[in-house]
Parts: sequence; C-alpha cells; structure tokens
Amino acid sequence: MGGSGNETIADCGWRNGNVSADQVTVLDPPTVALVRVAAALAEGKIAVLRDRLAAARTAAVPDRWIEELLLQSLLVVGYPLALVAFGVWREVSGAMSGPAEGGGEELAHEDWQSWAERGSAVCAAVYGRAYHKLLLNLRALHPALEDLVLVDAYGKVIGRPGLDLKRRELCTVAAIAVLGTAQQLHSHLRGSLNTGATRAEVEAVLAVIDGDLDAERRRSAREQWDDVRQRKL
Repeated sequence: MGGSGNETIADCGWRNGNVSADQVTVLDPPTVALVRVAAALAEGKIAVLRDRLAAARTAAVPDRWIEELLLQSLLVVGYPLALVAFGVWREVSGAMSGPAEGGGEELAHEDWQSWAERGSAVCAAVYGRAYHKLLLNLRALHPALEDLVLVDAYGKVIGRPGLDLKRRELCTVAAIAVLGTAQQLHSHLRGSLNTGATRAEVEAVLAVIDGDLDAERRRSAREQWDDVRQRKL
C-alpha cells in the first residue's frame, strides 16, 4: 500500500467525477478487494457481497483480514448486516479455519484494563488532535458511551491483531460512505490519514466504491473529503 507521487492528480479526478484506473492502482489488489467487500457489506445486497467475497479470495486476500473486517463491521453496520455477512462468508470459504488463521485473539479473557489502554491508544491514533474533543462529546451524549467506544469498540475489536489499522480505516471509510453518515465519514477520512494512508490512497478507496454510491451519497462524500483535505490533522 505504498504512496503515490500523483496525489494532486488523483484528488482532482475523483472529486470531478472522473474515476480512472490509475487512481485505483494506488492500492494493492488485496486492499481493493477488501474495500469492495466493506462497501458491499454496508449495502446489504447478498448476491453482491457473495461475488465480492469470492473475488477477494481470488485476489489472495488473507482469510484473517476478512474475518477481522467482518468483526469490525458489527460496529459500523450493526449486528443484522454483520451476521448475514458472516453467513455468506462461511458459504464462500467453507468451515472456519483454525484459530491461528481465522479465530484470532480470544475475547473471553478478563483483562479489562488492557482493553481500555489499547482502546485509548488506538482511538487516539485514529482521531489525532480531535481525540480529547471526542471524549468530551461522548461523555456529553451518555456517560456509558466513553467506555463502550474505547473499551469495546477500539480496545476489543479495532485494536485486535490480524488486520492493520490503516486498512481497517480505509474499509471503514468505504462502509460509512455507502451508509451516507456524513459526520462519521468526515471523522474516518481524517482517521485514514492519521493512521498512515496517503491522500491518493483515500482517493483510491472513494474511486473503488464510486459505483456503490447514489448521487446524494457521492456528493456528500466529495464534500466531506474536500473539507478534510483543507484541514490540519
């Protein structure tokens, strides 16, 4: 997932509605395939999801990456769509591979403090300068939200090994753009940059999922990205 020397060209292309093959090739094929799965999962169309999961296997996306993407999708699209996606994935992949390949880190352990610490570190990496503002906003919305976000979302799930944080954020951008939640998309566009993605890589993700967006969601995504590009991280 290396960077690109043509970020300005890529930026202009997608924002003007012209998706080129060069934009997409900024990302390696497994990442492109994983992003497509994330978008299909959020769209909730089983046939499309099945095709893209099969394509991900053809593109040599590690099964562990897909397992981790599906787990984190619980946080983005909710249990109903995530559980359906797991069912489709089992159809495509067969029985789940052994723990070393597919099971990953156990969630049934008692080290709450380690989840809290890992969650704080991962969330801070994603939100950057906005991290402390996020905590204040969560506390203002409901006192339980801070622990749910830091411990359960970022500590238990997003901080898991098995899929790097940059790819997690790029897939989150894809899913949220399809869902059309503008404020959260803005946060995770920034989060992608905060966790090591280049502008060209973010542009490539938006280009990859362009066909999954209706006109309103495409317009909104462009507005959010234009705003993020002009801000300091």
